[in-house]
Amino acid sequence: MYSSIQLKTPWRGLLLIPLVLACFAFLPQTQAVSPSPDGCYPNFTTAEGCNALLFLTSGAGNTAVGWYSLFSSTTDNFSTGIGGGSLALNSADSNTATGAAALLLNVHGTRNTAAGTDCMVYNDSGDFNDAVGAFALFSNVDGFSNNAFGDSALFENVTGAGNTAFGDTALENNDISGAGKANLNTAVGAHALAANTDGDSNNAVGEAALESNTVGLFNQAMGVTALDANVDGASNVGVGDSAMAGNAHGSFNTMVGDAVGPDLTDGSDDIYIGATAGSGATSESGTIRIGDPEFVNHACYIAGITGVAVTGDPVVVDANGQLGVAPAGSPLSMKELLKEDQVVQELKATTEKRAAMIALREAQIKSLTAALKQQTEQVQRVSAQLEMIRPAPRVVDNQ
Repeated sequence: MYSSIQLKTPWRGLLLIPLVLACFAFLPQTQAVSPSPDGCYPNFTTAEGCNALLFLTSGAGNTAVGWYSLFSSTTDNFSTGIGGGSLALNSADSNTATGAAALLLNVHGTRNTAAGTDCMVYNDSGDFNDAVGAFALFSNVDGFSNNAFGDSALFENVTGAGNTAFGDTALENNDISGAGKANLNTAVGAHALAANTDGDSNNAVGEAALESNTVGLFNQAMGVTALDANVDGASNVGVGDSAMAGNAHGSFNTMVGDAVGPDLTDGSDDIYIGATAGSGATSESGTIRIGDPEFVNHACYIAGITGVAVTGDPVVVDANGQLGVAPAGSPLSMKELLKEDQVVQELKATTEKRAAMIALREAQIKSLTAALKQQTEQVQRVSAQLEMIRPAPRVVDNQ
């Protein structure tokens, strides 16, 4: 059960009220209206209406205007009831009720504010509640620290605590069972969380956001009709108008974007990002979808990938944009890639061997070429020497 909230009573401020009001008693007695207004009673008390403040004894600073307003008050202080039957059974301090039957049955609840017809009618011992709007917090008995602003906001709440509803019928059925399980919910927008009965710690912002939720917990919806169909799903996040509007029972989904996941009716642990992302997917779980391929189909840039070396399976993309690893037997599968890598390594080794042989042959050829060049030079020198010692030719007469 939601733990009690202890608020420090500002007694110094309350004690200051009688002192300020006492000062008025010493002002010059001037006649502003004639005849003088009635309802001027001791202890800064004002009563106007049939049996208003009828049984008051020592209570101070009370104001009752209307039929049987603050009828049962005796020693309680600083309460204001304006409207027929407002605070009729009250015996507690510092309550404010404006509207016919507002806080009608309150007995022990303190520091409540109710403004509207039949507002907080059944409150008995609930404290620190604020309700503005006809029938707001209508059924509350002992729930505390609730805030309801709007027609029939938190209408059925009995013992739920720490709930906030802004908008007509927001959290209308909260805690209808009276089990006290529906606590710490926030609904902002007409009909937001309207069907919630025992759901706890939900936040809904937008008209009809989480409207169908009954017992779902820890859901976050922001946008008109966001998570609208959710009934008992838990820990879902929907941001954007009509975000994940059709999923009734799925849990742990995160969807961001206008009309994201428009066709999904069942599924958990999904992540969709982008307007209308996930269009056509009706039931799936554990899936990530980014963007609607019908519109987002030009390019994709993701930081932190380029230049970062990792080990693992190669990633491929199919025609539908799905990422994954290549299946076994595929030319791109890891096994096949390892085979190809082995072949490449073997070819590389063979190439290196052949390159070494070629380099050796080139060195041998260069050596032979140098030797031949040297031998040629020697032959040329010998030929030159022979030319130098060669005798000149003679002419011999034939006799």
